[in-house]
Amino acid sequence: MSTLTLRPAPAPTGPPAVPATGAHARLDSRVRFGAGIALWAALLLVTGWWASGGGVRDLGGWESGLTSAGRLTGLLASVLLLVQVLLMARMPVLERAFGQDGLAALHRTVGFTSFTGMLAHVGLITWGYAAGELSAAPGELWDMTWTVPGMLPAAAGTACLVLVVVTSVRTARVRLRYESWHLLHLYAYLGVGLALPHQLWTGQEFTGSATRTVFWWGLWTAALLAVLVWRIALPLARSVRHRLVVTAVVPEGDGSVSVHLAGRRLDALGARAGQFLTWRFLSGTGWTRGHPYSLSAMPDGRSLRITVKDLGDGSAAVARLRPGTRVLVEGPFGRLTARARTAPDVLLIGAGVGITPLRALAEEFCAGPGRVTLVHRYAGTPLFARELTALARTRGCELVPVAGRRRGDGSWLGHGVGPVDDLTALRTWAPDLAHRDVYVCGPEVWTGLVLRTLTAAGVPAGRVHVEHFGW
Repeated sequence: MSTLTLRPAPAPTGPPAVPATGAHARLDSRVRFGAGIALWAALLLVTGWWASGGGVRDLGGWESGLTSAGRLTGLLASVLLLVQVLLMARMPVLERAFGQDGLAALHRTVGFTSFTGMLAHVGLITWGYAAGELSAAPGELWDMTWTVPGMLPAAAGTACLVLVVVTSVRTARVRLRYESWHLLHLYAYLGVGLALPHQLWTGQEFTGSATRTVFWWGLWTAALLAVLVWRIALPLARSVRHRLVVTAVVPEGDGSVSVHLAGRRLDALGARAGQFLTWRFLSGTGWTRGHPYSLSAMPDGRSLRITVKDLGDGSAAVARLRPGTRVLVEGPFGRLTARARTAPDVLLIGAGVGITPLRALAEEFCAGPGRVTLVHRYAGTPLFARELTALARTRGCELVPVAGRRRGDGSWLGHGVGPVDDLTALRTWAPDLAHRDVYVCGPEVWTGLVLRTLTAAGVPAGRVHVEHFGW
């Protein structure tokens, strides 16, 4: 098992102060509020344009009402589709404010809502153009697809979006490999690119005035540039600049390995403890598929370390990497960092390989002011046992190992804690729990149980920072 050299941190003098990064947490809160205002303003703006263009008046007739409602759902769906692209474009301002888990949750909500609106748009418009006769709608849709400018690409784009949405439903997602799901999900970009342009050229709500034209073309261009800059250009530039290579692959036990990497000017990469990057190892077939792995040690500007558990697919190949293998990276991502911290004392709760980012955070937090308690639940061999013991011994980090598999569907703790309930156990380990920042990382179902316990303990939602291991 690999071990890092740890130096004792100087003992703090006086009561610990709230970390300076609390200012970042407040800034991020304002960004989230501003993003919400911007979204609702855009939705209200296009609704206002629809209403001023006779949309409300047209609702008085059956055929015109169907067409008018179709125009409105199309406008709202168009805004949400482009917002969906912006949410996952890895824009730094949104990434820092929401974190990847938060953005992914919003992406799913906005995505399903926009898809529903898009289907309603197609159905209502077609029904209205078919003179309100439902039986004539299929034939009308066929004619529109082949005769209206831009409709054939729109039909292809809609098919792409249907594929993405169907494979994003949980029951379908669990049947797919991550690599397959990720590849299929990229069709969302193609779907948006094909589905929306027909409105830019022919839709009266898009071309009725210079203001409307500028708004829609500006929003479309912003989404396109965001993808080109932050999903393509920036990762390529960082990979070329930092020239990351694998230096060692070290077994950690319980089917996990640590990959040590070195490169140039890694301090400029901006990676922080608790974050993850998307990694592409240039070791043969499958290098185009990126995998998100968290840093398992605090970055020092000279090297990086990730720890990966063999869960099949790409993760199994990590153990076979050879020193010297070149690496492409995208990131860093995630808000499970000191940036989110608002209180002097911290509680870290991780399960299994979910301890990976928390191990890096513990290294950073235990070197500063405030008390740090780390609760690690594991079923087999605990990861980083020696390193965490060294942290506890040299830096005063309180380590709470919880052995054993989960003791039941309603508990997130292992059998090793005995008959005590989850809330009582947590309050025993951290009596001042409600006044701490809490960082949680693990499988989605497990983290949900932890969050339920934290809510029962009275921990404010703004002090709970979560990262799921899932997709």
